[in-house]
Amino acid sequence: MSVRSKGRSSGGAATRGRRRQLGGAAAAAVLASTLAACGGDSGAANALTWYINPDSGGQAEIAARCSEASGGAYTIETAQLPRESSAQREQLVRRLAANDASIDLISLDPPYIPEFAEAGFLAPVPEDVAERVTEGVVPSAVEGSTWDGEIVAVPFWANTQLLWYKQSVAEAAGLDMTQPVTWDQLVQAAQEQDTQLAAQGIRAEALTVWLNALIESAGGSVITETAEDPENIELGLAEDPGTRAAEVMNLVGTSGVVGPAFSTAGEDANVQAFEDGEASFMVNWPFVYGRALSAVEAGTLDQSVVDDYGWTIYPRVNPDDPSAPPYGGINLGVGAFSAAPELAYEAAECIVSDENQAYYFVTNGNPASSAAVYDDPEVLEVFPMAPEIRQSLEQAAPRPQTVYYSEVSGALQRSYHPASSVTPGVTGEQAAELIRAVLAGEQLL
Repeated sequence: MSVRSKGRSSGGAATRGRRRQLGGAAAAAVLASTLAACGGDSGAANALTWYINPDSGGQAEIAARCSEASGGAYTIETAQLPRESSAQREQLVRRLAANDASIDLISLDPPYIPEFAEAGFLAPVPEDVAERVTEGVVPSAVEGSTWDGEIVAVPFWANTQLLWYKQSVAEAAGLDMTQPVTWDQLVQAAQEQDTQLAAQGIRAEALTVWLNALIESAGGSVITETAEDPENIELGLAEDPGTRAAEVMNLVGTSGVVGPAFSTAGEDANVQAFEDGEASFMVNWPFVYGRALSAVEAGTLDQSVVDDYGWTIYPRVNPDDPSAPPYGGINLGVGAFSAAPELAYEAAECIVSDENQAYYFVTNGNPASSAAVYDDPEVLEVFPMAPEIRQSLEQAAPRPQTVYYSEVSGALQRSYHPASSVTPGVTGEQAAELIRAVLAGEQLL
């Protein structure tokens, strides 16, 4: 198994579990360790509690399936976290900092995994479990579950963005969508066809996702090397790939092909513009397709609109360099203070089985981390773009892996918003200075 070395901590595996001065809410949460644990007796000795992100009931169903399949070895109860990823992180950090033993399994957003692992909030993954849960898993999901060269979480479902387009408009623009296309080509096509190109220009996590994908696609990284001292983190924002990414972001923001509310546009606003016909090109997650089918069924969207949908791999930044699409999804952590970590890992292996990942994909629209699931006939019937999703996940790159992710992402959102104000050769330097100042405690976000 191989993982990328970019962005890894220089402290080595010996730093695993060391309580560090994290930033923001995490630092406050560490102080909360003086509080009484919020856990308590969850019932039977073999009862496991799985803290889940909100979905359409898929995780609760998988919990029931695995409870039954265990033959009484364990039962899994679910507890729902807040909808926003940042709020999920804050709640979990506060409770785990208080040694909460009621947290057995966690549905964890990948960008926060390094922070949780470094703080000692995750139970070590047994070597044999790590081997089984990474076999046949797309590289981006393995990388997203790794910190300091070790698997610290179990890959569950993996998300990525595709380039969605209207086939009729792409054909009219003379674009050959069977071949890779660049951001420059899309802007030109949108200008010629008097249509919009939808991307996430909102000052939120979606903007970090876009920027990171641009930099990675250009061959760079936001963080090129982490360090024991956060002030010594090496950043690639002012290097050539970062400058090229800034050029693309500025081009999109100033080209006249984005909507009037681009600076506040997130994923939902983008897909609405795509459905309404205002936008003919869009980068977005696979939920786009399921949403369209539901709208057709509800009678709010004409089938002819969906029939014109096309999809392909994320746009390239440079013509000769493959794109590095966004990577997202959810991985499973086992709480460090769980009374039954062995049972929790047994349950985690059941949760991430190919059968359950295929079920979750088809019913909830969340793509699998297991490559084999993309060959499932039912998956292919419901999601004809499954091969492109798998290819995208093969190429995808995680967001910056650092225990200070919240601070880094916040600084990027502040520096690169709005996209129209991004200045190649300048914004990268300014963002790097802000990140260093925030991590040094010299400036607040």
